Amino acid sequence: MGFKDRTRTAMVLAGCLAALATVPSAANATPGSGVSGTILAQGVSEGTLKLKARGKTDVVVRTITIAPGGSTGWHSHAGQVLAVVKSGTLTRTLDDCSVEVTTAGKAFVEPSGPRHRHIGRNLGSEPLVLYVTYLLPQGSPLSNDADAPPCAGK
Repeated sequence: MGFKDRTRTAMVLAGCLAALATVPSAANATPGSGVSGTILAQGVSEGTLKLKARGKTDVVVRTITIAPGGSTGWHSHAGQVLAVVKSGTLTRTLDDCSVEVTTAGKAFVEPSGPRHRHIGRNLGSEPLVLYVTYLLPQGSPLSNDADAPPCAGK
């Protein structure tokens, strides 16, 4: 094959590749049918969300409503929990007695283990609604009761 033939072949190949690049990728997709979805809650995290699970994991999705003045009691989780505040404001006191306030439209992850005990309160005047996804070791309870940390009594 001579120089002109190689150049012509390269130009034809380049042209074909350029033409393929302009074809929408959806042309190869199969259309869906009979599928619908409803967004239950949507939230934005304040930072990076990291979720981890090892071994067989129970994935539980739950709605939690806390009445004005209500609380979850001190507890921890055997696995991570991803939560979105649908409405109201959640005030959490953590193991070190620091306080985190999460308003409607925000999302957060609760870490696992007894050293991450916390309590959630609704200090507002309207019901607090959370959408919560639990990633728990298979067979674990959704939460484990915990004593308040020593700093909580001060």
